Amino acid sequence: MKKIRLGLVGLGGMGGHHYGSHISNPDVELVAVCDIVPEKVENCLKNWADRGCETKGFTDFKEMIDTMELDAVDICTPNDFHSIIAVYAFEHGLHVFSEKPDAVSVEEAMKMKEASEKAGKVLMVMRNNRYYSNSKYLKEFIKNGGAGDIYCGRCGWIRRRGIPGKGGWFTTKAKSGGGPLIDLGVHMIDLSIWLMGNPTPVSVSGCTFNKFAENTAESDSEHSAFGEAQSGGTFDVEDLAMGFIRFDNGACLQIEFSWASNIKRETRFVELRGTKAGIYWNDDGSCEIYGEDANGRLTDDRHFSDMGNGHDAALRHFTSIILRDAEKDFVPEQGLNMIKILSAIYESAKTGKEVLL
Repeated sequence: MKKIRLGLVGLGGMGGHHYGSHISNPDVELVAVCDIVPEKVENCLKNWADRGCETKGFTDFKEMIDTMELDAVDICTPNDFHSIIAVYAFEHGLHVFSEKPDAVSVEEAMKMKEASEKAGKVLMVMRNNRYYSNSKYLKEFIKNGGAGDIYCGRCGWIRRRGIPGKGGWFTTKAKSGGGPLIDLGVHMIDLSIWLMGNPTPVSVSGCTFNKFAENTAESDSEHSAFGEAQSGGTFDVEDLAMGFIRFDNGACLQIEFSWASNIKRETRFVELRGTKAGIYWNDDGSCEIYGEDANGRLTDDRHFSDMGNGHDAALRHFTSIILRDAEKDFVPEQGLNMIKILSAIYESAKTGKEVLL
């Protein structure tokens, strides 16, 4: 059976997860890994040597692409490199998978989309929340008309404390593109829009705040350990964002994302309201449906299942598209619309005005 010869770029937090997924995927032959930190490359190859993997290490992604016979690359670098590596890979005839966000600006997201189209290769960006069991259950329920016309909703991912890599690239706008809006927002906004049937966003308004840059309280969230913190480093992004999105079909979506807020506990959610029923997506693997029966009595139904591994499922879908021409769950236009939304919310927060897309 043919396998995809893949090169992985970026061996930080998410890179490690992706490495493990590729090693266990029968469709993939992980032939190369790359990171600008030599020790990460060495440790990666050493830790997985007992798996019998013949993987070559690099510290320059261009050298990896230029010298290895690859079919695809997987990008797990800081956000500002996503488009740079993707475009270079497409120019060399490779398929591309990238961690979210798609890019740090609309212009860079457009470069990725156009390069993939010119090369005739697959571009897929991580949308792991679509692959969880409760997400798929709700998608099918909505697709079958159970919710009726979905006309509004709200979503969020809010943390009491959980600033990733404080002072490092996560909190440096030039590298990350922003704070929790672009870090966490991609996940829940995408899940909401996907469940709504992918309407096109037409305008947004929003506010952002930076209130915890100088806060030194000990974190209560494991997410604060993500990334590489730097004492005295840069923190020029928001720690809280709120906003409002309008769509071409008249529907709307409220959003809220924070790395640090004085709230009861961390939570992530999607709530959508339809003419027949409302739905609520929980981060514990459950979902709830609020409707009424044939006699007009209100009903509350709860469905629970093991969420599964959304990251693995997304990566395996990518390889299925390449090898078996599977129907694409994600298309670059959706990624471009996402970056348009996020960029416009930042603009709205700066100007105090609604922004048309």
